[in-house]
Order: sequence, then C-alpha cells, then structure tokens
Amino acid sequence: MESAAVLAKEVRNWKELSEFSRHASELYTECGRSQPASDALAKGARALEDFAPEEAIQLYTDACDALEEDGKEQMAFDLYRAATSVYIKLEKYADAATFLLRLALAADKCNATHSQCKAYLSAIIVHLYAHDFQQAEKCYNDCCQVEAFLNSDQNRAASRLLSAYTEGDVEEIKRAAQSSIVSNLDHVIVKLARKLPTGDVSAFKMDTKDQEEPLDEDDLT
Repeated sequence: MESAAVLAKEVRNWKELSEFSRHASELYTECGRSQPASDALAKGARALEDFAPEEAIQLYTDACDALEEDGKEQMAFDLYRAATSVYIKLEKYADAATFLLRLALAADKCNATHSQCKAYLSAIIVHLYAHDFQQAEKCYNDCCQVEAFLNSDQNRAASRLLSAYTEGDVEEIKRAAQSSIVSNLDHVIVKLARKLPTGDVSAFKMDTKDQEEPLDEDDLT
C-alpha cells in the first residue's frame, strides 16, 4: 500500500495517494504497530501539502492520533508542527493556534516542559499576527493557569509582547518580537513574529485608557 502511494504521487493522483496512505496505516494499526501507521499517514501528508493542503492536515491529524492512542505523544511533536505550518500557509491562524495548544497538551503528558512553553508562546504570537489581540490575551491568561508556563522565559516574552501592545508601542513590539526567546521558536513562528505588529495598535492603547478612566472616577467619589 505504501508503494502504491508512492506510485500515485509520481502520477500526481492525489486522491489515490491519500487513500493508499490511509489503507497502509489501517493495516499497520491492525498489526498493533502505531509508529509505522503514523509514518504512513505522515508521508502521505508531506506529499500532499502543496497540492491538497486540507487533506494533508487531516492526514497529519490522524497521524498524531495514532501515536497518542498508543501513549507515544513525544513522537508526534514534529507532526503537530508540520500541520501548524500548513494551517499558517492557508492563513487559518485560529486553527494553527489551536493545533499548537494540542502540541502543548501532548508535551505536558510526557513532561516536555520546554516544548510545552514554546508551544504556548507560539500560539500567542499566531493570534497577534492575525491581529486578534483579544484572543491572544485570552490565550495568555489560559496558559498562565499552567504553573510550568507561569515561571518560564516564554511567559516573560509573551508578557512583554502583550504589554507593548497595550501601550501601543510599535518599536517595543518589534524589539520584543526579536528577543532571543522568540528567536528560539520554530522557524515558521519566528517569521510571523518578525512581522509584528500587523495592524494599527493605537486602538489597543485607547481601549486600555477607556477602561482606566471609569476606575479613576470611582476612586474620586
């Protein structure tokens, strides 16, 4: 089945490539071999990235599931990153961030704290690149419920970025996005970070002021 998938790739029959990859994976699963089952799907996904990206994402997702069901989360990290890259190419940033949070959860299960924190910071950057500050802030607050992230360098980098946004400080956003912590993330995320901010940040600064003014009035009464 895997050889048939290779032949389907050579003749550019993407539908059959996907089908043969899935069938190969199913046969490996029946034999209790989760790693080759996942690999068969991942090979198909890589071949489909440029020609059928949505199907590639589905194959990557199924490949991750095959490993997770067998308690091999750590072996799925690269697959999560690959799927995230495809989502970003498709400009589906919310989906990309969601997949990064799935990576963080998988990392948590196998005590890979550094990978977990990098995934959290990456998800926040993806939301900021999509110019969705509210979602980035919500994501950050959710991540801060996790103690490992709360005490991490990645938390400090995220906090610095969000503070720069609330201050409407474009230059500080650019500096924060070029910090060494951000530079150590996956290349596709670093590329997004280098382009921050992607829109007008003065509105975020005004929003903060609006929230502060009623508080000041309350203090005076």
